[in-house]
Amino acid sequence: MKIYSYDAIVIGSGAAGYNAICRLKQEGVNAALITEGVSCGTSRNTGSDKQTYYKLGLGGDAPDSVAKMAQNLFDGGCVDGDNALCEAALSVRCFMHLCELGVAFPTNRYGEYVGYKTDHDPYARATSAGPLTSKFMTEALQKEAARLGADIFDGLLAVEILKKDDTVCGVLCLDKNSGEFAAFRCGDVMLCTGGPAGIYADSVYPVGHTGSTALALLAGAKAQNLAFWQYGLASVSPHWNVSGSYMQVLPRLVSLDADGTEHEFLLEHYPDEYTALSTLFLKGYQWPFDPQKAENGSSVIDLLVYRERVTLGRKVYLDFTKNPFGLEEIEYNKLSAETFGYLKNAEVTFGTPIQRLEKMNAPAIRLYRSKGVDISREYLEIALCAQHHNGGIAVDMWWQSSVKGLFAAGECAGTHGISRPGGSALNAGQVGSLRAAQYIAAHPSHLISIGEFEALINGKTDELRVFSSLDELTAKAQRRMSACAAAVRDKTAMQAALAQVKEELDSLGCGICSAQPQYYKLRDILVTQSAVLTAMLDAEKSDPTKVQETQLTKAGFVCSLRNVRPLPENNDFFENIWRGYRQNKNIF
Repeated sequence: MKIYSYDAIVIGSGAAGYNAICRLKQEGVNAALITEGVSCGTSRNTGSDKQTYYKLGLGGDAPDSVAKMAQNLFDGGCVDGDNALCEAALSVRCFMHLCELGVAFPTNRYGEYVGYKTDHDPYARATSAGPLTSKFMTEALQKEAARLGADIFDGLLAVEILKKDDTVCGVLCLDKNSGEFAAFRCGDVMLCTGGPAGIYADSVYPVGHTGSTALALLAGAKAQNLAFWQYGLASVSPHWNVSGSYMQVLPRLVSLDADGTEHEFLLEHYPDEYTALSTLFLKGYQWPFDPQKAENGSSVIDLLVYRERVTLGRKVYLDFTKNPFGLEEIEYNKLSAETFGYLKNAEVTFGTPIQRLEKMNAPAIRLYRSKGVDISREYLEIALCAQHHNGGIAVDMWWQSSVKGLFAAGECAGTHGISRPGGSALNAGQVGSLRAAQYIAAHPSHLISIGEFEALINGKTDELRVFSSLDELTAKAQRRMSACAAAVRDKTAMQAALAQVKEELDSLGCGICSAQPQYYKLRDILVTQSAVLTAMLDAEKSDPTKVQETQLTKAGFVCSLRNVRPLPENNDFFENIWRGYRQNKNIF
């Protein structure tokens, strides 16, 4: 087995992962990045109508401060105050780093980064480089990593975090091309592998992205807030959010029976066409499913789509070619004042949905064409999908997990809470990876001897087995999760699902016993499903002042509650901070 030695290893090649390796290299740490595919992952292969980056306000005359931004992040509920303050305090530094690397966030002619409001945002802090903001970020950071001479190992799937005396000492990987194993001896590992997308069948995450949350769970790391997810309407192929203008141009929502019979099912719930259309419009910027909007608000649309697709077994589509409900012309003044005002200001009170979309947001049409779908001619299949995990691995204010030497940044870190301002996840990934790199650089780890390391990995891969039907078992597990434990959750069905997951895990095993990449992906899915289902069943009612922690024990996953760490109250005096920082940067 090949053995490599580094001070630190980054796992994952998204925006958080590349920022992590860049920051470690800048700090002089001997580090490398491993990834199962540099072209894979959510950061590079996903986006939205206007993918948002959330940071401190940098334009206009609206008053803003680090303390205000931290408070708004903290107010999302089940958020630790020190993480919120760090994300606010370092948002400008991380944002400007991306700007300097060439990510084209727009400015006015004076250089102000003029912002807009996003969901859960009381200030206009949001900005965007377009529908592919995270892709641009990843590409810019990858280029910087190459400039810094970072070692990148492509095609390696991390299969186990190695420990000695409850401290990280390395990573075991499977080469997806050769089927051989490789080991990395290191003192610190930073997990930047995104959310556990693989646990769901109906998902906005790009095809092939499954996540690696179980790596940390099996290593003994605590997780938190695993029950908190964002769900929303998205196209099935390709995986893409149908938020923003896709809804605001008022397309038809239709379902098809097995015999091809169409149902414009919104009118089965709403009293008239214009109430239905006004609610559909709200889905544009109230895209995430919200239980508080599930009785009379815009999230009723999500539940109706779920009912058609899951309960009734029909396929559901958006049709942009014709106006809804057989209306040749929409009487726009019959819409809600908010809907009519928006469409009037956008100058799209005419024509068909595709004509309105062409006027309002032509790139939204071209985006689907670039993925092989012409929505000006064909229906677009949609579902209520998992989009973002607001929970994840529990971390401290330096993004270190409960396992010494194991850090998590990006979506795999559980820092987001119940609700968060749209776009804050992109900032969190940049801040978290920076904080972890700073800590790793300031606290050099001692690598165990090569002899100890060889003894540790000796025999781990001696008895390899071939597992059949892995793809079939994976699809079955994903469908089961989407049916009972997504935006709509059935307690009895979740209990049955958890029992099935445990049976499948027992038959599969959790060791290093195969050279098949899909074995480890299925194992990760089942372990993470077990943790998430346990957390969902335990979460009777969320308390914004508490954090639900989940950890693997000999008896399985168990949950407990702790108080959130409060927002720090800093009354720092500059001279003291300056003196301490100048003397060995004493910020730890």
